[in-house]
Amino acid sequence: MTSTRRILLSAVLALTAGAASAAPANKLPPAPGDMSLGSPRAAVQVVEYASLSCSHCARFNSDVFPAFKAKYVDTGKVRYTLREMLTPPAEVAAAGFLMARCAGPKSYFKVVDEVFRSQSQWEGEIKPIFLGIAKNNGMTEAQFEACLSSQAGYEGVNARVKAAIDAGVNSTPTFFINGKKYEGEMSLQQFSAALAAAGK
Repeated sequence: MTSTRRILLSAVLALTAGAASAAPANKLPPAPGDMSLGSPRAAVQVVEYASLSCSHCARFNSDVFPAFKAKYVDTGKVRYTLREMLTPPAEVAAAGFLMARCAGPKSYFKVVDEVFRSQSQWEGEIKPIFLGIAKNNGMTEAQFEACLSSQAGYEGVNARVKAAIDAGVNSTPTFFINGKKYEGEMSLQQFSAALAAAGK
């Protein structure tokens, strides 16, 4: 087992075991590697900690996020940030995030969406599925292979996962709405109520 894999597995063990809870009172400060959508001047900040191998996160992505984005993010009311977490199989989640970052900032959320939507196909070999997603987003096979072999890329994922655990995140999805922590899936109605409260 490589040192990178050991770090990933250690992160998953720490996540499963739980971590000290953190409940900041204000908006969360920017973190290295943040990927965001929406106006930086939005009154409400939503930070989601998600794993690409989390079925609950995938369901939120397909069933709630499109309407949430259209109603709140695209209209300038909410600044949305996705922060990376890993759940089993951790190496698959890490590979998906690496691929999204290698595709570039403009394609990051599109790749994330496609990886989430591919979960139902993860019954056999996953790598060909990811290669198809990479090619669909402008990457060659050589670029895809280089991306998944990047030690620097894995170190970046590891650092972001450690930061999530240090922030008290021990399940996915976890949302922070103007600093207030919400764990588990949320419906659009629940989001609307939480956003209204945060905007007061």
